[in-house]
Amino acid sequence: MRVMVVDDSAFMRRAIGDMIDSDPHLDVVHRARNGKEAVERAIELRPDVITLDIEMPEMDGLTALRMIRVKAKDPKPAILMCSSLTTAGSHEAFKAMALGAADVIAKDHSTFSSKVDAMRDDLIAKIKAIGHARSRRSIRASSPAAKAAAAAHTPIAEITKLPRGIEALVIGSSTGGPPALEKLLKPLPADFPMPIVIAQHMPALFTRSLAERLERLSDITVEHVEETTRVRAGHAYLVVGGRHGRITKALNGDLQVRVTDHPADAPYKPSVNELLLSAAETLRSRAVAVVLTGMGDDGSVGAAKLKSAGAMVLAQDEASSVVYGMPKAAAEVGATAEGTPSDLGAFLARFAGSRASSHAA
Repeated sequence: MRVMVVDDSAFMRRAIGDMIDSDPHLDVVHRARNGKEAVERAIELRPDVITLDIEMPEMDGLTALRMIRVKAKDPKPAILMCSSLTTAGSHEAFKAMALGAADVIAKDHSTFSSKVDAMRDDLIAKIKAIGHARSRRSIRASSPAAKAAAAAHTPIAEITKLPRGIEALVIGSSTGGPPALEKLLKPLPADFPMPIVIAQHMPALFTRSLAERLERLSDITVEHVEETTRVRAGHAYLVVGGRHGRITKALNGDLQVRVTDHPADAPYKPSVNELLLSAAETLRSRAVAVVLTGMGDDGSVGAAKLKSAGAMVLAQDEASSVVYGMPKAAAEVGATAEGTPSDLGAFLARFAGSRASSHAA
């Protein structure tokens, strides 16, 4: 897989490039020092993946991203944004994903040396995931067999009956998740009749900025939860990065999100499996789960448990997923239906209309 590294720092160009070259399946074809050079070399070299810094002189990463998305030939390179681990950096990263970047990796200069191994593993895993997904999309566009396989799953448009007595909606997402969450939550009205709990794989600073962005872009209230919190209808609760969120009931019976560090050895924090498993244990069939785009299979164990308890499990479809790993795993354990985030959101919005109709009756 051919990768281009773009960063205005000579140190970071060398460090990121060396991390990538340490994997025998990845090849750094160019190291560009600014956005202008990145656009020119993207057109010339046609890399599979580009790691793109956001803050650069002459042409910044967001401008370069827009130009590459327009000027590069199909199949266009998958783009992984490299953002500083700051509030400003996280907000810019979400803008980049809205413009078409596949994912973001945070650069923490203060701890770079001590955490280089973890960053290398994360960097390589993300490059491979978005690069392979790009290749699969290119093949799927012209493959009748791939189209037929995708059509085998039940589309959300065919689900006409809403479950009764639902107490909570739980959502898990990872690579490509922020734009998918925006589209999913946008159709939901302010009087959505249940609480929503979200586990998104991201650092804590990024989940905080994401909650602020979702709050601005949706009608429901979005909160960033860092400690155990009672939940309410019409509110979405985004679990802080680096910890887990589990749905439980307080002694008085109130539904709450319990924020915890356990299990400490979970590969992802927050863990989608932990969130979905807690919903299955606490609510059984009175929950609805949605598994959105992401690499790996986090959420599949929880989705299976919810499905066996009689709950509805929905998954993002392959065509709209940046990486189809997590939703595919949910589909394989029996997800009820698949759809785009917008279509899933429109389906979920019907719960509010259903409640109004039942009250009128």
